[in-house]
Formats: sequence, structure tokens, C-alpha cells
Amino acid sequence: MPKNESDSVRIKVDAGKWLGELPHNWNYIGYDECNYTYTPEGQELLAKFGALGEKPYYVRAHHLFCTGNGHGFYKWGSTNVYLEDEAGQVIYNWALMDRIIDTIMQHNCKPFIELGFMPMHLADPAHYDVSQDNRRYANYQTVGWACPPKDYGKWYDLIFSLVRRHADRYGAAEVATWYWELWNEPDGMYWRGTIEEFHKLYDTTAAAVKAACPQARVGGPATTYRHIERSDRVSLDAFLDHCVNGTNYVTGQKGTPLDFVAFHVKGGGYRADPLNRKVNPPSTQQAVRKTALGHEIISKYGLGDLECVLSEIDPDGWAAGGAWDNAALNFRNTEYYPSWVACTFDKLTRLALDRKWDLRLLTWAFMFVAERCFEGTRAFSTQGIDKAILNLFRMYAKMGTQQVEFESSAAKDPLQYADLWGFEETSDVSGFATLSGNKSLEVLIYNHHDDWDRKEEVEVELEVKNLPFPSDDLWLRHYRIDATHSNAYDEWVRQGKPMYPAAGQYAAIKARDGLELLEPPQKVLLMDGKVKLSFRLPVHGISLLVVSPGRCD
Repeated sequence: MPKNESDSVRIKVDAGKWLGELPHNWNYIGYDECNYTYTPEGQELLAKFGALGEKPYYVRAHHLFCTGNGHGFYKWGSTNVYLEDEAGQVIYNWALMDRIIDTIMQHNCKPFIELGFMPMHLADPAHYDVSQDNRRYANYQTVGWACPPKDYGKWYDLIFSLVRRHADRYGAAEVATWYWELWNEPDGMYWRGTIEEFHKLYDTTAAAVKAACPQARVGGPATTYRHIERSDRVSLDAFLDHCVNGTNYVTGQKGTPLDFVAFHVKGGGYRADPLNRKVNPPSTQQAVRKTALGHEIISKYGLGDLECVLSEIDPDGWAAGGAWDNAALNFRNTEYYPSWVACTFDKLTRLALDRKWDLRLLTWAFMFVAERCFEGTRAFSTQGIDKAILNLFRMYAKMGTQQVEFESSAAKDPLQYADLWGFEETSDVSGFATLSGNKSLEVLIYNHHDDWDRKEEVEVELEVKNLPFPSDDLWLRHYRIDATHSNAYDEWVRQGKPMYPAAGQYAAIKARDGLELLEPPQKVLLMDGKVKLSFRLPVHGISLLVVSPGRCD
């Protein structure tokens, strides 16, 4: 029983009050290392997302145009899609690009094609030192891939050829469901050109995409939240102003096609620190505030109802960094990671629904080949062992499409916190509920606090009314993510934290990496037309309760 009145949280769900369609806007993932896509480990993970079945997952990767040896490693990849011989004749090599796209499609996912970065033979030498031929590749890997093209006509041809190739291979109707996004974070280290050069690159790109497949969707600018309004570099504001009001570098007319907007938001940032000094946790408030600011800027140009993809929305940056780089990043191994995502995605979805804004959410995480077990990288799996964060997406896949009324006495508005993290606040206990026709009711409840050191728990008193089922014979399946459920990290710790688990250790850890029930399925009773349930939920815990007529084990 609760220790005091504040320890009890009352949640009411009215299945008779429909709130419209639940967007299921979380079906987007991405990663730096494009060559990981077709590795055995990458395909194993893609197959897991493809098997979720709710809707296809979109897959975004960096370095699709980069020049190199075609082998992925931390924060780098390459395909050699564009080369030039000594006479300057262009050579297209589609082998690895085709393999990446084909692998995504093979696993019932869809490409979210990030058009970048600049191929070595197309990069403008004025933007980086190529004076010594024997150092050219090293210089290219350092800065050349972030340069504008030396010839915008050849860039146009590359984009046109890529889009047309896949429209021919998969059909224009299929390609029209993909995304074609120019570049990544051109307001940071990923772009060495000017604002004007980036706008020219976008106009050229949009023209090529539309010429190759008029139905295809093209957008950008995939800027960060840090420079969202700055005028001294590429920014969301400047980009949208150009697309709406500027003179198109290709047509000479006003405006440029823009089928979706993209920008990035992070809850915090961590860098290498061998001293492991104490740092603040990720901030839900920051993610919500920066997203709201982005919508204000988008709306300023009359685009407030245009589809927007947060093509990276995460607790922090530096996906390839891990707990060996900074001990704070160990949160990615634990239940804190899905707790933060569940809470933040819920707040962002509510913000978007309130503003009638079509907002999509892309988690920048995948897996890393040959890492140490539970390295702490931002990944869904480690050595083939699924982390707790992947089980959140398994919960999402069980949610229905018809959202119904959900009220919690402990729901929070992070924008009202006195600081970025709500350190003085109690935890945020909230969620949402859906119907899957007359087959089941799904209620997802999270207990989140940005402070990763919080350990308390609450008593949840859940009341559900107006269930539409034809039978009173109701059964409950209660799924849970917390420190000891749906969390292979707990078993890894129990096994002694092996970097490379022995066969028996691996089997024991792997056995705990799926979505687990808190208790066996049980029958529930209707009392005065209502279902009433009570259970404890720890901070950073997530419960999914599925009520359905007839037993379903």
C-alpha cells in the first residue's frame, strides 16, 4: 500500500471517449555507419523491426555517398557510388548503395535516404587542402566529405541517376513512399560551405529528385537544435525563408519544392571524460522546448501543417560514445533510456496533436559490430542481445490505432519545471491508451524522472470504463520494463559484466532480452461496468496493460 497520499497515482481511462487516430509516429531509426546495414548483425536487428508488424520502419544512415573502402566503423561508412577517372569521366558504382537499399526493403522496412556526404572526386578542392596527392584521401576523410560540390551539374546528375535507378527498380509508387533528405546537420561540422552554397545544393537536389520521380518526397535541412535561429550559418529559419521566399538557383523562380521539414533535437550532450565527473542527465524539457521553437519557426513561413520529421530525437548526442568513454552514458544500457524516450515521445506527440502538426520521431540508434557487451553506445542491441530500449518499441507495436481518453493525477508539464530536469519535482506518471477495435484495450503507463538516480516507486490505481467488448470474460496481460524485467542488462551484471560472455553466460543473458510479463495472464472482473487494477510502478519503469475478452496467453 502507498506510504502516503502523494505515493498514490490515480489513472482513469474512458474507452468510450475516442480522441482520434494514434499517429504511431515513432517508426523511424537511423545510424552513422551505412555499411552496418547489410552485416549479419545489422540484418538481424532490421529483421526484428520488420517483424513488429505495426507499420514499416524507416531507416536513415549517414555517409551514403562517401568515398572509401566500403567498410563501416564508428561514425564512418562509404559506398564509392561516385568516382571519376583521370580524364574526369564519371563512374557510378551502385553495388553497395543497391545492397543497402535492398537490405532495408528485404526486411519489410523503407529507406529514409539521406543524400550525403560529398564524394571525394566531386568535393570542391577550394574548401580543403589537396595539394599533396599522397595526402588527398586523409584530407578527404578529415574534411572533404563535408564540402560543397565542385560541379553542381554533376551533383544533379548523381541525384537524378540515384532516384531514377530506384524508381525503375522498385516502381515510382514505392519510391514515392520513401524520404529523400538533403545532408545532415549543415549548421555544424558536417558542412564547410556557406549558407548560400547549401541553399544552392538543396535547389539542385530538389530539382533532380523531382525530375527523376515527380511523386518523390524531398526535404531538409536536418539542422541541429543548437543553431535553430542563428543567421551566421545554415539554420532552419534561413533554409525555410529561402524555400518559401528565395530565388531558386536552378529555375530562377521564387521558391523551392519542400515536401517535409527535418531538424534534430537532443536532450543533452556528453563527451569523453576519463575522470567520470558527475554530469546532469538528459532533459525532457529541452527536447520539448526546442521542438516547440522549431514549430514556431516553421509556422512563421506558413508551413505549420507540413509533415516534419525530427530525423534525430534522442536523450543525447554522440551515439558511438559509450560508458568506457564517459560513465554517464551507461544509462543507455538501462531502463532509464526507454523511460526517457517513452516520456519525451509522449510529450512531443501531445504537443503535435494540440497544434495539428504532423510530427514524426526518428531514434538515432542501431547497433555496433564487434563492440564489448553492453558497451553503452546508443544502440538497440549489443552483441545480438536486445537492450531494454528495443522492448519499448515492442510495447509500441502492441498499441492500437484508436486513441481513447487517458487521465493521470501525476502527469507533468516539463515546460513548467523550475530547471531543465525538474529536480525538485516528483516523477511524471502518465501515458496513453488505445483500442484495437473490439479485440483489446492497451494502456501504456510510464513513471519517469530525468534524474537517473531516483529510486522510489508509486502505487498506481487504474480505472477503466466503457469497454466495448461483447463479453465480460476479460483477461489481462501486464508487460513491464524496469530494472529486473525486459532488461538483459540486469542479468549481464549478475553474470559479472563479461566483455565477451562465454556460451553459458551469453545464453543466460540472451534469455532475458525480450519483452516480459510482470505476472502471468490473469482474469479481471468488471465491477459496476469498470475494471479496477492496482500495482506498484518504480521510477523509470514502464507498464503496458492489455485487456481483452477471452484468455490470450
